[in-house]
Amino acid sequence: MAKMMGPRFKQSRRLGLNVCGHPKAMDRATRGTSRADKKLTEYGRQLLEKQRLRAYYGVMEKQFSKYVRIAKKSEEQTGHALIKILETRLDNLVYRLGFASSIRQARQMVVHGHILVNGRKVDIPSYIVEIGDTIELKGKSKDIEIFKENFNNFFLNQYPYLEKDENKMSGTLVRYPERNEIPIEIEDQLVVEYYSRLM
Repeated sequence: MAKMMGPRFKQSRRLGLNVCGHPKAMDRATRGTSRADKKLTEYGRQLLEKQRLRAYYGVMEKQFSKYVRIAKKSEEQTGHALIKILETRLDNLVYRLGFASSIRQARQMVVHGHILVNGRKVDIPSYIVEIGDTIELKGKSKDIEIFKENFNNFFLNQYPYLEKDENKMSGTLVRYPERNEIPIEIEDQLVVEYYSRLM
């Protein structure tokens, strides 16, 4: 299974945005280390935003372009529809609910079979979660200390579209997120413009 690897902090500095979510990711960032510090053409700005969004969710190009095609068919604004698809991926919601401290860790948890969706094991990180679906840790996984610590960390649970049950160590997608509720600093319209050249 293809996945985005490489140094996360270095990638964040190059893209000029903390795409890995670690508080120290941008500590060594100085003026000139980011592509955004250079004078970019319109195409360059579009490409940079696309790379930032892909890196944020850890999605490979082939799958990302597939999501763009799906979003284009939506009745919603294409950029908002695209981010909604990315946001409802299982690995991302495992991260948002606080089971993991990063999307990479969340992806690993899913692949290793620690996560149940509606009581059924799902080991596909790109699985799209529907409204009303409940995500929880598998029985034995609830005893793993790092997962318990992550889940009980309050600051990771500030999303109005998710409902968290601390006793059952589970969370439910109660509705689709609005664009302003998703905490990513991306100009999604530039991403759409980038792909409009190719599709």
